[in-house]
Amino acid sequence: MKNKLIEELWRENSEIMKIMKDSRSLQEARQKVFEFSKDLELQYREGKGDLHKIEFATALEAIKVFNNLISSRNERIAGFSTLDYLWRLAQNDQKIKEEISEDFLQEFIHLFKAMKGKANISAGWMKPLLGKEGIKIVDFAQIEGRKAGASRSNYLDKLYEKVHNFINRYPSGCDSQLVKEREENCQKILDYFGASLNDWNDYRWHLKHIFHNMRDLENLKKLVPLTEEEIEAIEIAIENKIPFGITPYYLSLFDFSRSDRKYDYQVRSQVIPPMHYVKLMKEHRKDRSYYFDFMGEHDTSPEELITRRYPMISILKPYDTCPQICVYCQRNWEITGPMMPEGMPSKESLDKALDWFAEHTSMKDVLITGGDPLALNDEKIKYIMDRLCQMDHVINIRWASRTPVTLPMRITDKLTKLIGSYLEPGKRNICVVTHIEGASEVTPELAEAVMKFKRQGIYVYNQLVYTLETSRRFQNVAARIAMKKAGVDPYYTFYPKGKEETKDYLVPVARLWQERKEEARLLPGQFRTDEPVFNVPRLGKNHIRAWQDRELIGLNKEGQRIYLWHPWEKGIAPVEPYLYKDLSIYKYLQELAKRGENIEEYKSIWYYY
Repeated sequence: MKNKLIEELWRENSEIMKIMKDSRSLQEARQKVFEFSKDLELQYREGKGDLHKIEFATALEAIKVFNNLISSRNERIAGFSTLDYLWRLAQNDQKIKEEISEDFLQEFIHLFKAMKGKANISAGWMKPLLGKEGIKIVDFAQIEGRKAGASRSNYLDKLYEKVHNFINRYPSGCDSQLVKEREENCQKILDYFGASLNDWNDYRWHLKHIFHNMRDLENLKKLVPLTEEEIEAIEIAIENKIPFGITPYYLSLFDFSRSDRKYDYQVRSQVIPPMHYVKLMKEHRKDRSYYFDFMGEHDTSPEELITRRYPMISILKPYDTCPQICVYCQRNWEITGPMMPEGMPSKESLDKALDWFAEHTSMKDVLITGGDPLALNDEKIKYIMDRLCQMDHVINIRWASRTPVTLPMRITDKLTKLIGSYLEPGKRNICVVTHIEGASEVTPELAEAVMKFKRQGIYVYNQLVYTLETSRRFQNVAARIAMKKAGVDPYYTFYPKGKEETKDYLVPVARLWQERKEEARLLPGQFRTDEPVFNVPRLGKNHIRAWQDRELIGLNKEGQRIYLWHPWEKGIAPVEPYLYKDLSIYKYLQELAKRGENIEEYKSIWYYY
């Protein structure tokens, strides 16, 4: 297989192959291929080659990427030479043939295609899919007036049908069939515990029955089918105090009929830790508080319970635990489990943190997070709001909480009226930012919780973490539509930070950019208000849209793109960029194939850099 890929690689750009084969040294090869790429660019800019305008733009971008990859400066930063791998391949070096991966070869095959103007981006990724169904794309430039309008409208109807078929693969939790199944799951849980529907509607009952210890695991095994590996991973987590917990409500969102994750993959992946995760967490259980602090919060905390990374906003963490634990939690280094007593800070610590906010008048925005601060009791929430709302400089207060998703019963009329009572139009805004990962999490219970906030004038936004299990074609589009119907506005689509322990959740940066350009773009504007961002370790959020925020500087033997992420402070303060090793696109596509996806539908991903 690898030999065939090598042959294909050189077929795509035989000129580069010849240059490197004839070069007696790496430096000679560098000089000559750089001259070749500049000559190729000049030809395109002079109008030679007769490329489609879109292929022209793609070719120029690919040439820019290629020049980045063969740059001596970038090799020094990355710590290896991408060009050396290619040169040695051309020299028929058997050792490098063994060392390089199919992932590496696939990257260069597609890069060479793009440089030659053969990426076929101009046709659009959906053209082959539509063509299979006999749908022809009309050249609208050849017709005018009403005929043109009607023809375009007919085509868009057919395009919508195709998109609608994709979206229908991801039913909302408000879908009647899912509602019925989950009502049955709810009854099964209630019968198992000898509880009533009144108990189910009381969030305190759920808090008393969170699945988090060995006894609870035995209960889980009797309620829902689990694989042997899932059981083993949960056991390791419990034995080693690795954060783990599921609320009875969220358990009811599982598919109780099977354990293969065919339909509930996104839901299970939220709470059941993979084996790699628990083994690495176990290995570093003694130095966990520093080893897994990916964002360097130890070094950005001017006061206990506070994290500050930006000039006009800081995080307040008044409760360092949650009703339910997300596997890829950013703060897995400090959270020990669900609703743990040690998650509650002392009143002295909380007061000192609030005093800090009072003293720092630059704090226009306070993000209250944790943990999950809406798991606090109403009295504590009132105390925090009373203190913050005495500070005239605080004009926006955000409650970051996954409770509407994991325990919507906690969002009571009393709680929402309490928080809403602090709104002062023209002076102070209050909002909630939640964390919905997929359409199936948007249930009638969540929708009602959201409406309770909105009736009080409190807007609800969503931060979606773009993981392997939320990244299939149009999956995020379905989530956005479900959210909007429930009154939630998309806010951020987060690239899942490359934490070593959560490698099973990662997607390539290119997939997030592809989703934004090819799928989200088909939605009405208000449905796609979320901004794709990468939370750069120790530096903070960076936009994925713009080249000036990152550089693609290398491609290693494993086919992983090496990015240099620029800090948000660029132009403000002297801060060094961050070197990031991305997930291999080829590996990602293989994972999708294992899950039944047609990876031909994703092939344009190679051309997003």
